[in-house]
Amino acid sequence: MDITLRAGKPEEAQECGRICYEAFKSIAERHGFPPDFPSPEVAARIVGSMLRHPRCYSVIAQRSGRIVGSNFMDERTTIAGIGPISVDPEVQDSGIGKRMMLNALERAAEKKFAGVRLVQSAYHMRSLSLYTKLGFDPRETLSVFHGAPLNTQIPGCEVRAAARGDLEVSNRLCEYVHGADRGREVAEAIEHGEATVVVRGGRITGYATSISFGGHAVAESNDELKALIAAPRELHPPGFLLPSRNAELMRWCLGQGLRVIMQMTLMSIGLYNEPRGAYLPSILY
Repeated sequence: MDITLRAGKPEEAQECGRICYEAFKSIAERHGFPPDFPSPEVAARIVGSMLRHPRCYSVIAQRSGRIVGSNFMDERTTIAGIGPISVDPEVQDSGIGKRMMLNALERAAEKKFAGVRLVQSAYHMRSLSLYTKLGFDPRETLSVFHGAPLNTQIPGCEVRAAARGDLEVSNRLCEYVHGADRGREVAEAIEHGEATVVVRGGRITGYATSISFGGHAVAESNDELKALIAAPRELHPPGFLLPSRNAELMRWCLGQGLRVIMQMTLMSIGLYNEPRGAYLPSILY
């Protein structure tokens, strides 16, 4: 198949978003799961933000002048996060996804990232096999939770909007839990009014960029994560990611009426530090 790879352009957001939506919808429905994106418009908005972001690498797959796929890599920290990667359902399983993944990994090597990570849907065995063959190691099984907003509070944990002055302590928390900070992500979430922090005993002991697919959280304990999960007035579909081995937090979420939608797999190449605190990953890592 005559495929050309090139950088993406902001004006291609609508077409890339349409393909992204249809690709994920096709694979999810084939396995009996809800799509990752609720509509083509939402997918186009997310893809468009990545095409415009100065620290997001994009690669477009083109065939006979027509876009047939796209892939993205977040380059805001020392760990690169890949996704979403999508291929037009008409030409899936023809090697296009592999070529786009190799392109991103070559970019990561060129830019000397300490590690590369992604999150894949556990039901999609072909992507699991492809990423494993490309060198990714499975690191963590994740559960996607969704449901009605909890509208509850955790005693001793005050959740408030994060401010610019909270960035330093948030970075220290992330470094403690993961061995590296995600400062640029946190700074952008603060700027957009999305980030929150937990204050316990007079100090910040946890933060979240958002409780969603695209957001992540770290904290000293599960109590802070409970407070962060309980704070939003709305939980957007498809939900948020929670490490399945955190049985205590899983049981609490289930007891609050939240339900598991599906499971996913966190995978990595290169630097990976075993987390030593409570955390919620994003769809990137």
